[in-house]
Amino acid sequence: MALAIGETVVRCSADEVWAVLADFGQISRWAPNVDHSSLTTAQTEGVGMVRRVQVGRNALLETVTEWKPNEALAYTIEGLPNFLGVVTNRWEIVPIGSSTSIGLTVNIDAGERPPQKLIANIATRPFGKAVRKMIDGLEHYLGHTDAESQEDNQ
Repeated sequence: MALAIGETVVRCSADEVWAVLADFGQISRWAPNVDHSSLTTAQTEGVGMVRRVQVGRNALLETVTEWKPNEALAYTIEGLPNFLGVVTNRWEIVPIGSSTSIGLTVNIDAGERPPQKLIANIATRPFGKAVRKMIDGLEHYLGHTDAESQEDNQ
């Protein structure tokens, strides 16, 4: 398993951040690396909701696995190359006074064998760039950013 992690602090409430993330079918409004997005289920909130996203030539399905309003949102991603195994994104929202910390962790679980672990570790570089684009896009969409964003790819 390998991780790509991005983090920032924005000058807005956790409610405001959650409202953007929870509008699950509308990620293309703020994530510059998503060309198109829409819900594929009638469900509009909670675990089990699915959206389709278009990223370049890749059509992906993202299924919500964790839904904690104002705290966390996680989803699995289907449609990536099989050698990547299971890929999960998890957003975490933490209020800090009048600001909010936002973290995004991409978990790449390609398997336990050494070659699979190597693939997962190599994949953290492009996923790290995608994380940065998503964090930056969310900051820009919210319109309020604190002094510096933080990024850590492991």
